[in-house]
Amino acid sequence: MAQRTEALFRDDAYLRTAEAQVVAINDRGGILLDRSIFYATSGGQPGDTGVFERADGNRIAIAATITGETKDEIIHVPAPEQVLPALGEKLRLAVDWERRHLLMRMHSACHLLTVVCPFPITGAAVAEDDSRVDFDIPDAGFSKEDVTAQLMELVRSDHPIFTRLITDEELAANPGLVKSKNVRPPVGIGKIRLVCIGDNASIDSQPCGDTHVKSTGEVGEIHIGKIEKKGRENRRFRIRFGPMPAN
Repeated sequence: MAQRTEALFRDDAYLRTAEAQVVAINDRGGILLDRSIFYATSGGQPGDTGVFERADGNRIAIAATITGETKDEIIHVPAPEQVLPALGEKLRLAVDWERRHLLMRMHSACHLLTVVCPFPITGAAVAEDDSRVDFDIPDAGFSKEDVTAQLMELVRSDHPIFTRLITDEELAANPGLVKSKNVRPPVGIGKIRLVCIGDNASIDSQPCGDTHVKSTGEVGEIHIGKIEKKGRENRRFRIRFGPMPAN
């Protein structure tokens, strides 16, 4: 039976530390807690890394965070040769904040890209320094310079980024909220989490369970490093931090 972990990051992505209790150790040595600030790999965003601190001061390095049988089951994967905690043991969690914040900024940048390029998404992958979003576009008709300029306009406008919940019925009545061509958000649990951009979601609103920054200004300077043709109707846009290099 799958364990359910209280995902603290869904309500506050800026939590860097928290206390939690060990509820299970799986057959591969994965650590399951009653609650966690560690985001588990999903939606193209990699899971968090960090450390667990025990009462005696010893630390357990966490090399990855993944989901189990369901997305509510969060499994913390220790680095090799770590001593595992005991069932019921209380731990202090500390996420690798520098890495997480980069991923939050980058994932938010990917959402901005879907505003600039409002086409069906066929794939995405978020990383600390170079991410991609693939779109179903027969003829790109875009330049790196133009897309970068539009992205930076959204960044400089410093629009708020926030989440809200809607019902399955509200999502069914607004199918345009789903931007992915092939992946649909899970339904049947009664609530869908939307990530919204702009006052009253005036810029964007789409289902997403990942971590994001609080405003577009926090994304910082970004640019399109490359636009690649991937198949007859797919274009891959690569997003990178920093100013666009001079030609």
